Amino acid sequence: MEAKYVGINDLRIGKIVAEDIYANTQYPIVYKNTKVSSEHLHVFKAFHIFKVPIYTEIEEDKDRDKLEPEGTSYGATLIDNLKTADTFEKNYRTAVKEYKKLFIGWEAGSKVDITKVRGIILPLVENIIEDRSIIFDLNAYSNPKDYLYHHCIATGLISAALTQKMGYERGYILQMAIAGALADCGMAKIPTRIREKKEALNQAEFIEIRKHPLYSFQMVKSLPAIKEEMKVAIYQHHERLDGSGYMDGAKMDKVSLFSQVIAVADTFHAMTSQRLYRSKESPFKVIEMIKESEFGKFNIKVVQALIDNVASLPIGTKIELSNLERGEIMFLNSYSPTRPLVKLSTTGEIIDLAKNRSFYISRIITNKE
Repeated sequence: MEAKYVGINDLRIGKIVAEDIYANTQYPIVYKNTKVSSEHLHVFKAFHIFKVPIYTEIEEDKDRDKLEPEGTSYGATLIDNLKTADTFEKNYRTAVKEYKKLFIGWEAGSKVDITKVRGIILPLVENIIEDRSIIFDLNAYSNPKDYLYHHCIATGLISAALTQKMGYERGYILQMAIAGALADCGMAKIPTRIREKKEALNQAEFIEIRKHPLYSFQMVKSLPAIKEEMKVAIYQHHERLDGSGYMDGAKMDKVSLFSQVIAVADTFHAMTSQRLYRSKESPFKVIEMIKESEFGKFNIKVVQALIDNVASLPIGTKIELSNLERGEIMFLNSYSPTRPLVKLSTTGEIIDLAKNRSFYISRIITNKE
């Protein structure tokens, strides 16, 4: 194929890269057959790459259908995902308060009013559909005192984001949001002294806590507005593919895919949130833990959907590392999306986190900071 090197100042958006381009990195910063975007121009300049191999006009036409699918390019157009952050946070906190009111009613014996639940969770789902990176802010909104109510809302939203990423139609996305939000509604049937106990649970208390998926199922089983597979997902959301979960210790294909969506969402939010008896972990570190240390427990497709939400973060996203250094994402690669190339704010040094594993991204920095 015909190719030529073009200087950065003469490089036009829309041209096609003819070779993988490295910059003292483990993986290419831009892959062969990638269509050049404005973000690529910034990346090339940041890495001091002054000439880029580009297909000639004749070859470009032949290779357009070999390009990466739209949305997977590592130099995707930078978008402001934080424009509606203030509005979302306000609506989210209102939703948590309303959910808490419903939960108190369930404790007193009220039945689940699915219309009210839908009214609480579904408006927030619209924000998640537009900007899945919101899931990385949810743990910052939570607090130990009201953790349970935050957890229910967040699990519903993360479940919706994962379902969307897996390619399901809108109806299933909305159903999964509701199912995720109601997965722990059965905790209302657990005595408060057990639910909020700070010390280690005794055996009887531990057994009682583990009954909450059953209680949740019993509370939703007669609701016609919830699909049957969602009710099964609620019942099974603590099952694991290796049989180590509960209620029934189900394994492999006996565990529904939708229950795995809630399981991953539940685990992700729980591990990234501050709780009465445990400090929170970085979302990026938790994703690595789910992928590696918890391997075999969760469906690979669901875990990949969670990872892909990380990979969709745009170049230029401001971050803080576990050593408290701040910087911005310069490049995300498919082999290690939780460990991108980061440019430090203080020195301008570019660090490949895939090579340097002594620290990790601790959080995303918003425009409010």
